[in-house]
Amino acid sequence: MLTINRIFINDIRFPTSKEGHGSDAMHTDPDYSCVYVRIGINHTDENLMGHGLTFTIGRGTEVVLAAALALKPLVLNTDLNTVFNCPGGWKKFHRSLTCDSQLRWIGPEKGAIHLATAAIVNAIWDLWAKLQSKPLWQLLVDMKPEQLVDCIDFQYISDALTEQEAIEILNRNRSLLQERVKIIRKEGYPAYTTGVGWTGYDDQTRRQLCRKALAEGYTRFKVKVGSDNIEDDRHRLRIVREEIGDDKLLMVDANQKWNVPEAIERMKQLASFNVLWIEEPTSPDDILGHKQIASELQPYGIKVATGEQCHNRVMFKQFITSGAMQYCQIDSCRMAGVNEVLAVILMAAKYGVPVCPHAGGVGLCEYVQHFSIWDYVAVTGTRDNRMIEYVPHLVEHFQHPARCLNGHYMVPEHAGYGCHIKQESIEMYEYPNGTYWKQQQQQSH
Repeated sequence: MLTINRIFINDIRFPTSKEGHGSDAMHTDPDYSCVYVRIGINHTDENLMGHGLTFTIGRGTEVVLAAALALKPLVLNTDLNTVFNCPGGWKKFHRSLTCDSQLRWIGPEKGAIHLATAAIVNAIWDLWAKLQSKPLWQLLVDMKPEQLVDCIDFQYISDALTEQEAIEILNRNRSLLQERVKIIRKEGYPAYTTGVGWTGYDDQTRRQLCRKALAEGYTRFKVKVGSDNIEDDRHRLRIVREEIGDDKLLMVDANQKWNVPEAIERMKQLASFNVLWIEEPTSPDDILGHKQIASELQPYGIKVATGEQCHNRVMFKQFITSGAMQYCQIDSCRMAGVNEVLAVILMAAKYGVPVCPHAGGVGLCEYVQHFSIWDYVAVTGTRDNRMIEYVPHLVEHFQHPARCLNGHYMVPEHAGYGCHIKQESIEMYEYPNGTYWKQQQQQSH
């Protein structure tokens, strides 16, 4: 038996707001944070544990921590053999967390409960991959289509994607898996950098970061927009275009700042900068609004990208099938972990919407690289019009950080899902009792 017999949950916060990292029009002072979950089993190797997290940006992390503690009794003493090896086992376990008869009242497949579920589910997938001595992407690639599809809950999405359709998508690629694995290991997966675009940077810092990114081989860049004064947005974009030239891809991200008419008008005024997409132009829940924005901006060649704040597969179903998004930005922690992300990637494949994952937050780069590699190898077979966000903040805190060379993610080869935070980082940045935060409290007094 592989019984879960211990669970450790931490609130970890990094003071990224001090240097303006992660700042945008809506989130002016983010402290990149996470709820960090470690899951242990009764195994001969006492050091074998699953590590999972869900990303937050400071205040409110304690709410997600409370949600994870509320889910803990549902997870302890689970026999993982029934999850990994029994037909419908993953589906049943996943639904026991997302649809608990009482907890679901405060957020049926959204909110703090869903975020907390992601940390737990991600930790269990990490553990499963380690038990198989494989990186997560390899575990997914090696699974038979029927086995992988059996991990997915198709409730509420079968009108857009059936189990049989998902199996057929995966079966199309079976003969090419090993060839594609060789290619991706050699060439890597295209990345874009947001590190030049935070609103909190001064002009000199922005120029220096653009030059550094170009020297590192990046050809794809994203800049934050949504300032109260559009001239501020123009100024940032002008600086970046001056530094990167006209031949590089440029995307912009409003982080939900505008209402629908405002988004349309603002982007028309910024179209001269040759923008590939506008990301999160309005409320992340407004599917019809995104569809209108996409329609109005089509003559300008500007696409709509969104998804990092989509709560669940049902929202993605509506965005994808309605044409409200042209780029699908899955987040590895916003939805309830690996299982739900797999459902969205398969839906996007059916409808021909490229998946360009949201990353950059704590652990997100380490996580999403596995999905894009699996997407290329086993689902779509293409990297055209696809890329992963990359931001180098905080990589020093991970045992196996994501690596980018020449503007491409390198394929991770270590066993697991990749979000093992170093013990010394936990001891320093656990909130509020880590050494860093204790020092801050003492200084404030």
